[in-house]
Amino acid sequence: MSTVPPLPPQATAPYIPNHLVWAILTTLFCCLPMGIVSIVYAAQVDGKRAAGDIAGALETSRKAKFWAVLSACVAIVPLTLYLIFAFVVGGLSVLAG
Repeated sequence: MSTVPPLPPQATAPYIPNHLVWAILTTLFCCLPMGIVSIVYAAQVDGKRAAGDIAGALETSRKAKFWAVLSACVAIVPLTLYLIFAFVVGGLSVLAG
């Protein structure tokens, strides 16, 4: 009877989020230039982690998240200002009505 020997324990790298989906969504819906920077950093995370550069992967993950958040914020501020302006102008037209 032959038995299969157990696999040797593998040193697995910790999970590091790459934030690629968030980077793509902020590129499409928010701010194109900052979203592209976020995509570039997000694409580097898995390669660095696979190469064993955990510190580099953590740093690029942090940068990808930063640029994605910044891109979303840059889109939210003008949208909020526009909505405030629309409500003020709409309210004044009703009052003048």
